[in-house]
Amino acid sequence: MVDALVTLIVVLACLGALGMLAAARVVKQYERGVVFRLGRLRSDIRGPGFTMIAPFVDRLQKVNMQIVTMPVPAQEGITRDNVTVRVDAVVYFKVVDAAEALVAVEDYRFAVSQMAQTSLRSIIGKSDLDDLLSNREKLNQGLELMIDSPAIGWGVHIDRVEIKDVSLPETMKRSMARQAEADRERRARVINADAELQASKKLAEAAAQMADTPSALQLRLLQTVMAVAAEKNSTLVLPIPVELLRFLEKGQQEIPAAARTEGGAPAAAPAAAPEREAAPAQPTQPAQPARQAMPTLTEREPEPHSVER
Repeated sequence: MVDALVTLIVVLACLGALGMLAAARVVKQYERGVVFRLGRLRSDIRGPGFTMIAPFVDRLQKVNMQIVTMPVPAQEGITRDNVTVRVDAVVYFKVVDAAEALVAVEDYRFAVSQMAQTSLRSIIGKSDLDDLLSNREKLNQGLELMIDSPAIGWGVHIDRVEIKDVSLPETMKRSMARQAEADRERRARVINADAELQASKKLAEAAAQMADTPSALQLRLLQTVMAVAAEKNSTLVLPIPVELLRFLEKGQQEIPAAARTEGGAPAAAPAAAPEREAAPAQPTQPAQPARQAMPTLTEREPEPHSVER
């Protein structure tokens, strides 16, 4: 009788230990436990730590409350300006209501993934190519709102959505490269033309200043010669400005005019010798203006000289 009682106590202790092991649960810090008793949802959500459930009656399911990083497969679509592109993205979301995440939707991860792919294709069709390439922040916000609206009823909050990459066809890449090159060339030509315009204005001011003082042009020429000679070149090119030639020509024209002013009226040519009168008349040639002021040696009268005996 005593042996039977001891055996019964041992059996009950073993069953109690097995029941305790079956009822004991440990919930981690980043998890929440949802209890279903006979298939019915219990209102109390088990927090992190050690907890107990009724064995063979309750069923505990743990839900991860961390932020989940889910890549969205690349979606191919046609933009509003009829360009075929492939766009992939990444979604950051987390569960805010563990009970709704288990009851409202069968698999909240799969649901968020499908909703992200559908929303991404919709965004591609509503956007232009320039928006996909340069205005991604606005597209990210629109994509986040499109995914977050149905996800609220699943107990899921979309934290952030980012477009990772936009793949373009090779023909479109070449066209965009040619467009960018043409735009850069246009800007370079405009900048060069603007520089030429400013330089021409400065040169015009410098020319007007040098016209008042012709010696400044000669000083500028000497500075240019010094700059060229400083390079230790074997050949020295000496430019002669046109203004310097005009200055010299003007000086040559002023010398005969001064001579005419000082000498008065030009003297009449002396009578020619008898031998010269007897000679036939030669056809006259137009005389140079500079030679009219003074007679040549042949036109002068021979001076008389005496011969000593």
